[in-house]
Amino acid sequence: MTAINYAWSALGGDPSLLARITTVARADTLPSRLPVRRLARACVGACALAAAELGARRTAAARVPAVLVDDGAVAAAFTSERQLLVDGRAPVQFAPLSRFWRTADGWVRTHANYPHHRARLLAALGLPEGAAAEDVAARIAGRPSLDVETAVFGAGGLAVALRSPGTWAAHGQAAEVAARPLVERARPDTAPVRRLPPLDAGAAVLLPAAGLRVLDLTRVLAGPVATRTLALLGADVLRLDAPWLPELADQHADTDIGKRSATLDLGTGRAAFEELLASADVVVTGYRPGALDRFGLSPEALAERRPGLVVAQVSAWGGHGPWGGRRGFDSLVQAATGIAETEGSADRPGALPAQALDHGTGYLLAAGVLRALTEQSYDGGSRFVRLALARTARWLTTETDHEPEGGEPYEGPRAWLAERDGPLGRLRYARPPVRFDGGPKDWARPPVPWGSDPAVWA
Repeated sequence: MTAINYAWSALGGDPSLLARITTVARADTLPSRLPVRRLARACVGACALAAAELGARRTAAARVPAVLVDDGAVAAAFTSERQLLVDGRAPVQFAPLSRFWRTADGWVRTHANYPHHRARLLAALGLPEGAAAEDVAARIAGRPSLDVETAVFGAGGLAVALRSPGTWAAHGQAAEVAARPLVERARPDTAPVRRLPPLDAGAAVLLPAAGLRVLDLTRVLAGPVATRTLALLGADVLRLDAPWLPELADQHADTDIGKRSATLDLGTGRAAFEELLASADVVVTGYRPGALDRFGLSPEALAERRPGLVVAQVSAWGGHGPWGGRRGFDSLVQAATGIAETEGSADRPGALPAQALDHGTGYLLAAGVLRALTEQSYDGGSRFVRLALARTARWLTTETDHEPEGGEPYEGPRAWLAERDGPLGRLRYARPPVRFDGGPKDWARPPVPWGSDPAVWA
């Protein structure tokens, strides 16, 4: 089974629609030992096909629009955070304490881009807030990797010991990941068929998600990539963040294009949230499993209050197993699952050519939402869609598709970049890779300053 067939099957798609996809293969995009290019192409292709399918449903078209997946566009999009320029300035990708460190018996990977994660890392190591990288290196060097992992996680921070593929395969979390599908899909009730307003088949641009309202409770990359894609397709996406947890400015500029951004304290602002939920079509969450349950935001509780809702969740490790409630990021999942060792050398761990677990999972999550909306239009029911970076990592590391890796020449991402002015300044950014006949070529609006919108629907 090819990668795109596998992804589309995991989404419950009609296999006959795969014939609508045309691929432009380009040599040397996303080079790696693991089949990153095939995975990236499959995730974007499945998302574009799901968008085209929903568009055909809403325009009553006899045929699903043709989909084009260009490896160049995919490579640019999967490295969108690296392509971003804000007034000519390139963002810093990782903070000084987000890296691999040598330990007494190997390596450990930390993530400390956010101030609160940095503080927890330093506290776990017994270091003061102002400690520098050399202080952290000295403190970690004499300790076993698993000891550092346990201590930092225990303090609410983020650190993962480097594992080989075999060591990860023997881990309890790996067994939980292997036991579940790439995309978990559920229909918890028999809510009525969703009556989506029809779209004009003759409109200049086909926006399959037009008129739909999406509450975006996500952070970092995978979740925001999914909701950024739904915004591209016409949805009114309102991102909500806690007032005391501002998003990193450059990350916001990259992943929140096309959306509105508001802050809301879920503890004191429940009435405002319930008013938003009352007319929402989709809720997307990206916090660790269970983190939002105390606010009544578990999928089951949301669907009970808003029958017919689509609830999409993304997490690092999945919601089950010994690591089911842990925080995580793409770089940490790469370290734990053996990817960093596979992509590294004898002297040092490596990394994928992009944060492909984040981006790939993000496009699959958007595809899951789009397919759920299509299914609701004839079969009703609330819908749950769940993905995890660790499950995407398992797919990448067990992929057996051996299609040729040649293709047309690739001369870098320039052809798939755009520039525009907006409230955040002059942005250079990667254009969307999700393409189908009649569909949008770019987002309708630039990103706005973080938290600058009211927590109400437009």
